[in-house]
Amino acid sequence: MSNNTQAWTKSSWRSFPIKQNPSYKDQNSLNKVENKLSMLPPLVFAGEARKLKNALAQASNGQAFLLQGGDCAESFSDFNAINIRDLFKVILQMSVILTFAGSCPIIKVGRLAGQFAKPRSNETESIDDLTLPSYRGDIINSIEFTPSKREADPYRMLEAYHQSAATLNLLRAFAQGGLADLKEVHQWNLDFVKNNELGQQYEALANRITQALGFMEACGINPSTTPLLKETDFYTSHEALLLPYEESLTRQDSLSGDFYDCSAHMLWIGERTRGIDEAHIEFLSGVKNPLGVKIGPDATKDEIMKICDKLNPENEAGRLNFIIRMGADKLKSNFPPLLKSILSEGRHILWSTDPMHGNTIKAINGYKTRDFKNILSEVKAFFEIHQSMGSYAGGVHLEMTGTDVTECIGGLQAITESRLASNYNTQCDPRLNATQSIELAFLIADLLKKQKLEML
Repeated sequence: MSNNTQAWTKSSWRSFPIKQNPSYKDQNSLNKVENKLSMLPPLVFAGEARKLKNALAQASNGQAFLLQGGDCAESFSDFNAINIRDLFKVILQMSVILTFAGSCPIIKVGRLAGQFAKPRSNETESIDDLTLPSYRGDIINSIEFTPSKREADPYRMLEAYHQSAATLNLLRAFAQGGLADLKEVHQWNLDFVKNNELGQQYEALANRITQALGFMEACGINPSTTPLLKETDFYTSHEALLLPYEESLTRQDSLSGDFYDCSAHMLWIGERTRGIDEAHIEFLSGVKNPLGVKIGPDATKDEIMKICDKLNPENEAGRLNFIIRMGADKLKSNFPPLLKSILSEGRHILWSTDPMHGNTIKAINGYKTRDFKNILSEVKAFFEIHQSMGSYAGGVHLEMTGTDVTECIGGLQAITESRLASNYNTQCDPRLNATQSIELAFLIADLLKKQKLEML
């Protein structure tokens, strides 16, 4: 029996070719960790994943918008409640800005509580005369450049699990325990954002919301009668790169009998690992979570249709999100014919844009960075292309943080290449800081409002 016809199991991926998979020297330790993880409680629940899928179905039909963002790669060393809270606050701010403009639900999905593994272009890296395995994220090895720290260590999966559990505990408390209350909309503005043009623009919006809430309360509509005013749904996602971890956290739902990867509500497959006859596509084809697939500039209609057939054979709305990451220039030339050819097939697809990964450059001082104007250019082009074809730009996927880092150049802060070193803290790729994220949200809000008006 060939790989293409064998029945799916949560371990069937092991008989398929695999890319970006670490090599563990101690197989006994790896087996022990996998067994331990398989007995630990799920991090998320099947019902939560189904609820997210229903929300994403609305987005694919033009009735909602997906806001997905967070760290490029979470780290063990930077883990603390303040960082999680500040990212949550920025996503809430962005959500309010987009909701006010688009008059539609904003689906909030964080790149956290599991975003530990990173694909790498090269198996090794060298400093001076020493060559070691590349850093693949804290769930696999350490960023420290020593032989022992760069070995793949399976016990790191356990630490990633426990950190994810703690992160989810905080997120659920924030989402349901009062921080998401619309009456607190002024409190979401971070101190270092308040004293600039964007902070003032956000405060003006917050004042309008407060006035509207006062009117609603006078009419008898308040958090006691309408819990949605003080709570929010917040979901988690990460790239399903490290398949031993993902398999170990896959559970069979007692209600439906279906399998769910309970490491996150939503999983995605990267551009490097989406081969149709490879392990990552095989694994995710059998779990019922909503899925994302990164699509780069060289993708073809044939590739995308095969992915649709494999991951969403029943053409279920909300199941499949194509995350387009081409770079500002290539998107304008490569995406229109690709989108046009796929729209004619009648597939239920949520289209979102990742304006980060195709716009990475190296600064003159050697720092990897991204230029805000290129990020904005790709987002604008993404919306314009969809509007020209009567399609719906349904989401945005960002690498961002709630801290005041200097990793991406440009924006109203006018961060220059010479300033990158002042607060460059990323584990891997450059992230938008809180101010840049809010600036981008206001710009997307204008595009979303225009898109909504044209759909009427």
